[in-house]
Amino acid sequence: MAMAGRFRSTVPRVAKSLMSDSLSTHRSTVQRSLLCSNFTDPQQSRKFSSASPSKEPKIKVPVAMFGGSGNYASALFIAAAKAKALDKVESELLDLVAATAKSPTFSQFMKDLAVPADTRVKAVTEICDQAKFSEVTKNFLILLADNGRLRHVDTIAKRFSDLTMAHRGEIKAVVTTVIPLPAEEEKELKDTLQEIFGKGKKVNLEQKIDPSILGGILVEFGQKVFDASIKTRAKQMERFLRNPVNFDV
Repeated sequence: MAMAGRFRSTVPRVAKSLMSDSLSTHRSTVQRSLLCSNFTDPQQSRKFSSASPSKEPKIKVPVAMFGGSGNYASALFIAAAKAKALDKVESELLDLVAATAKSPTFSQFMKDLAVPADTRVKAVTEICDQAKFSEVTKNFLILLADNGRLRHVDTIAKRFSDLTMAHRGEIKAVVTTVIPLPAEEEKELKDTLQEIFGKGKKVNLEQKIDPSILGGILVEFGQKVFDASIKTRAKQMERFLRNPVNFDV
C-alpha cells in the first residue's frame, strides 16, 4: 500500500511536465521521479515551499489506476483535462496505436530498447509534427520515448480510454461468445445492462469472439464477471464428479 501511494504521488508531477510547451527541461526530473519516487531535489523543495499556492482547480482521475501503465494514463488524463483536450488526446492515441498495428516496422521500432533514447525522441517528435498532434499528446509520447516506455503505449491508451469513458459516465461491457451475437440478442443484453447501471450511465458493448469457451456467454464489466460459458460449466461439472461420494450419509 505504501509503495502504491508513493507511485500515485508522481502523477501530478508527470502531468505538470506534459502541460509544458517544452518537455526537454523537465525530462531528467520526471524520469528520476518515475524511477525513484523517493528522489528529492532540495532546491526544488525550497522553491515549492516558498511558491504561492496554485489557484488552478484540482483535477482527479475518475477511477483509481495502479501499475506503470495506470500511472502514465492517470498523468495523461490530468494533463489532457487541464488542457480541455480529453477527446482529442484519446483520438490521437488510438490513431497511433492503430497505425502501429498496421506497420510491423514501426511496431518493432516502438518495442526495440536498443534504439538510443535520442533517436526515439527525434523520431516521435517528427511523427507528432507530421500528424499535427496536440502538445499534450506530443509531450506525452516524447516522455514515453525518453523513458523507454513506447512499447507500452497500447496498454496505456486502453487505460486512458477507461478513464475518459468513466469521466463521460460510460461503462464498457465486454461480451465473449463463440460466434457473434445476433443483433436482437445484443440489444437485449445491452438493455439489461443499462437497467442494472441506471439512467446516469451509458453502456458500450464490445463483442469478443473466443472459440475456447466452447459455447455460452461471458460478460465482463467493471470489476464483475458473469461467466455462463460451457467451458466453465464443464470444469465445474468435472470438479463435482471428482469429489468422493459418501454413501454413509
